[in-house]
Amino acid sequence: MSGILKRKFEEVEASSSPCSSLRESDDEVSCSESGDSSDSVNPSASGPFTPDSILKREKRLRTRRVHFENVTVYYFSRRQGFTSVPSQGGSTLGMSNRHSWIRQYSLGEFAVEQERIHRDMLRDHLKEEKLNSIKLRLTKNGTVESEEANTLTADDISDDDIDLDNTEVDEYFFLQPLTTKKRRALLRSSGVKKIDVEEKHELRAIRMSREDCGCDCRSSVTQKPVPAASQGSSAR
Repeated sequence: MSGILKRKFEEVEASSSPCSSLRESDDEVSCSESGDSSDSVNPSASGPFTPDSILKREKRLRTRRVHFENVTVYYFSRRQGFTSVPSQGGSTLGMSNRHSWIRQYSLGEFAVEQERIHRDMLRDHLKEEKLNSIKLRLTKNGTVESEEANTLTADDISDDDIDLDNTEVDEYFFLQPLTTKKRRALLRSSGVKKIDVEEKHELRAIRMSREDCGCDCRSSVTQKPVPAASQGSSAR
């Protein structure tokens, strides 16, 4: 019985040996002669050689990345919009149908330009906040009249009164709603000589129509007479 087990163990060991698969090849290269093989009893320090998968190598070669080299910016002139509905007044802001000029930036130049624009917008926003606080102080929170408060504008606020260096630009960069007066001033500074006043009336009508919700039907509902057989109890 022990002889049979020994023979089977030797057959299994021989079939699982790395040299057996090499002997079956046409080259008849022995295990000791192969430079890539390792001794099963005394393995090399580097461990068994595991070749990279061909599929993984092909997948890595197919990997592509998108690289941006520059940024092209199209500039449009400001015009009266006729498309948006502000919360008050008219003179909406829009842009012309075609761009007036084009400028191309590198990625670094565009980042610097965006930061400059954001800082300018933040400076104007902080000036408006400073102006409102001064007006509230002069008018005692709006309870008294003050000629000085009425004549003050954002241009009267000095840049030295604003702590712009200790303020994060990205935290405060957001679009602010503009009053009708400022929108009209922007349109005039952009070369719009005649502002269509009819837009103001159209926007007022749109805002009023949005306040009315629900059905305003005027048709009267008539009740159909119920048949006599269904009104009383059935005759016995």
